Amino acid sequence: MNGSFSVRLGYAVGNIDMEKELKMGILSWILFGLIAGFLAKWIMPGRDGGGLIMTILLGVAGAFVGGWVGTRLGFGSVTGFNLGSLFTAVIGAIILLFAYRILKKP
Repeated sequence: MNGSFSVRLGYAVGNIDMEKELKMGILSWILFGLIAGFLAKWIMPGRDGGGLIMTILLGVAGAFVGGWVGTRLGFGSVTGFNLGSLFTAVIGAIILLFAYRILKKP
């Protein structure tokens, strides 16, 4: 019975750790997206709408696009919170900004 209790306790502690890691992962993506989106808008200034939330979404979407393009071209993808991944995300965000501006023109 004592072993059963410790397994249950370990399971509960494992769930708490996993939930904490999930929250930190989401916060990391938000921060990563904010930095990448900000850098993309700084490199490619213009009259784009959106505030903080759109900048974060631009950066996160840019990470996906940059990772996809980078993988297809053999440069690699977004692998974590590091400079290579940030560069890839910024390139992806610039691609998205460029596409948005082309589609937005009347």
